[in-house]
Amino acid sequence: MTCAEGLSLQRVSAPFCIICLSTLRRHSSLSLCTVFQEDQFLSDSFHTHTRTHAHTPQRGHLQHRPIVMALPDTAPLLVGLLLLFHAFGAWAIVEVNMEDKVEVMAGETAQITCMFTTDEGLGGTTIQWFYVLPNKERQRIYNKEPMHEAAEQNTLFTHRISLNVNGTAAVLVIRDVGVRDNLEFICVIKTLTPEEAEGRTQLQVFKSPTFPTIEAVETGISVNEKDPSKIGSCRVKNGYPKPNITWYRNNMPLRNTPREVVVTSSTTIESSGLFSVQSELTMKVKKEDKDAVFYCEVIYFVPGATKMTESQHINITVYYLPTEVTIWVESPKGKIKEGDTLELRCDNNGNYPSSITTIKHQNSEYSVENKTMVRTNVKRLDGGVYECTFEETDNFEEISGSTKVSVNYLESAVITPKDSIAVMEGEELKASCNALSSLQTSTTWFKNEKLVSKGNTLSVKSATLETAGMYKCVVTVPEMEGMKTSSTLQVNVKGSPQILGPDVQEVETYETTVNLTCSATGFPAPTIMWTTSDGKNLNALQTETEDGAQSVVTFKITSNVKVFCNASNDFGSKVVEFNIKTIVHTTPTTTTTTSTNTITDDTVQTPTKSPNIKKESKGFVIAIIIIAIFLLAILGSVLYFLYKKGRICGRSGKQDFSKRKSSKDNIVVEMKSDNTEEAILLGVNGEKQQPNDQ
Repeated sequence: MTCAEGLSLQRVSAPFCIICLSTLRRHSSLSLCTVFQEDQFLSDSFHTHTRTHAHTPQRGHLQHRPIVMALPDTAPLLVGLLLLFHAFGAWAIVEVNMEDKVEVMAGETAQITCMFTTDEGLGGTTIQWFYVLPNKERQRIYNKEPMHEAAEQNTLFTHRISLNVNGTAAVLVIRDVGVRDNLEFICVIKTLTPEEAEGRTQLQVFKSPTFPTIEAVETGISVNEKDPSKIGSCRVKNGYPKPNITWYRNNMPLRNTPREVVVTSSTTIESSGLFSVQSELTMKVKKEDKDAVFYCEVIYFVPGATKMTESQHINITVYYLPTEVTIWVESPKGKIKEGDTLELRCDNNGNYPSSITTIKHQNSEYSVENKTMVRTNVKRLDGGVYECTFEETDNFEEISGSTKVSVNYLESAVITPKDSIAVMEGEELKASCNALSSLQTSTTWFKNEKLVSKGNTLSVKSATLETAGMYKCVVTVPEMEGMKTSSTLQVNVKGSPQILGPDVQEVETYETTVNLTCSATGFPAPTIMWTTSDGKNLNALQTETEDGAQSVVTFKITSNVKVFCNASNDFGSKVVEFNIKTIVHTTPTTTTTTSTNTITDDTVQTPTKSPNIKKESKGFVIAIIIIAIFLLAILGSVLYFLYKKGRICGRSGKQDFSKRKSSKDNIVVEMKSDNTEEAILLGVNGEKQQPNDQ
């Protein structure tokens, strides 16, 4: 429908329309509007009613604020009035445009912009700022008039706000924004007509919370609990808006599930206006939860985004009854032998704390410490079945497991015949050695630490005197190191004695007392007798040896004599002859001659000795004297050589020493013996000289 110039016609609801004046004379405070039916547009006269309106603009949109007056009466009167006011002029138009919201972090500076337009210009414009109280009332915080502007006193923003006007933009600046500034702000623009329009912006303040802290329950949780048990608590502090907490188990979020999972949260508003949230998780645990990882996730808001922070991960102790008990030999590894220390270990696939573990063996019960039982120096009777029993003391439920233990043994070696055996010379020697064992054994025979036979039986077809001796039987278990036993057997060969050494022995000596030794083998042990060629019996000391006897006789001699060693037993006798020759000791004559210096020493001519003559102590002294004389001669030769070379006594080696030779330069030692007629002369240089050289 079309209206006349200066009028706007809008359909309200058919068949009614509203006709309004769009432009009125300036400074007028009236507006004219009527609602009518289309067929009554120019009807009878109507009654007039006026009212001034201030419409609230829609946020975020350019707002047109006409001032209207409702005229419910007839159209003819309305047309007349419209023509009258049109003669006085048009109404002013004011529009305001603002953002729906402004987001800022706590502690920062917020800027709220109010964009406005008016056809009157800025000279007569008044700008006012308000915020909305919790009871929906307005509280003015800033007023700017053409000649004056200031922040309202005694408000939350008195000392923290300022207004910047740039053209048609009025910017409210709020410094050091806090969470209590999370309010709705209103910008009102007024003109001189007076016309006014307003816009609204929600200031949203954000504060990031602290890092979440999580605490797990310190005690264990049983899978047998009927009701959900507390797992842990998670807490986050000082956030705005209120943070949200979500629980996770193994990266899967947990939601409230009746009788299974319960998440309870509580919120605290701090004195600063910030939010602190605490969440507690309770749930029924299963055995699988012993390895589960729990944590909480905190979701909070920042300008233009949503952020998430995870807490540390925690584990819980889950107690569950075992379904299997296992017992095994922890030590020694491998086979067990008598004398070992046996260590049995018992464990189960549960971890219930209120339990008792015992080990039973042959109706005997043993305590278990740290799931381990130790028995030292075990015997074969310690083998058998060991049963480990686990008993849960709360419900008195039992579960058992068992293992069989074998203790291997090796008894002492037994030789048959026992201890010793005697066989006739030439007969067969036969002995056996056995040791009872739980495992396969190996037997060896040794004599004088030398291996002589392998196997249980020791056999010699034809025994000789050399066969006699001590034999050792050693029994071992090849598959187990350290299992060994042994026993000994003395073998005696019956037969006539044998004397060690030749039948006739020559002995020469300077001494008047001799010691003679006679060793004889044979079984029974022979008896040794000493006699001389003139029929005398000599007393001697006899001792038994491993394979016979030994006798030592000591006697004085004055002349050559024969001594007989006679060894005899039940099977015969043996005689050995000792021919003893005495050597008469003579004192040699020693003469020392010197012209100036004389060195006297004893020189003894040692007679030729038979290989069978025993060296006595006097002969040893004579040999020492001869060696000393020989060394003295060598020393003299060295001194003479040095003298000739001028190395001593200040003489030069170029001088002819032989031209000045005198009897004082030579030292002659004469050695005489009763067995020689010629004297041997030695110079200081050790060379042999003829008698006519003296």
